[in-house]
Amino acid sequence: MSSIFSRIINKEIPAYVIAENDEFLAFLDITPIAIGHCLVIPKTEVDYIFDLEDQAYQNLFLFAKQVASQLKQAIPCRKIGVAVVGLEVPHAHIHLVPMNTIGDLNFSGERLQLTSIEFEEIQQRIIQS
Repeated sequence: MSSIFSRIINKEIPAYVIAENDEFLAFLDITPIAIGHCLVIPKTEVDYIFDLEDQAYQNLFLFAKQVASQLKQAIPCRKIGVAVVGLEVPHAHIHLVPMNTIGDLNFSGERLQLTSIEFEEIQQRIIQS
């Protein structure tokens, strides 16, 4: 059984994609902790981020850096927070979260409830930045 992220990569289920290349994909988290919260994943299904080959690991973070730059331009915030949790989906991923305080990086708090129109607007702002 493929992870939900592999199904997104294979276009079996939709996602609000904001960046993509041959190796990686970035898309909005559908249960965000902040406006613009996105996930950056390798297209190769690996459960644990530290099991990635060294070059893939480095390239994943370089791709995430580019996405974070776009995100910071599009979403008003002090910084883009980075988190690797890896407990909910068995596919390596990096969370990029626009933040103004340390409390903005709280994965235990309530998640935002956004409409598809709001997601599309955020997606377009990030893509166009």
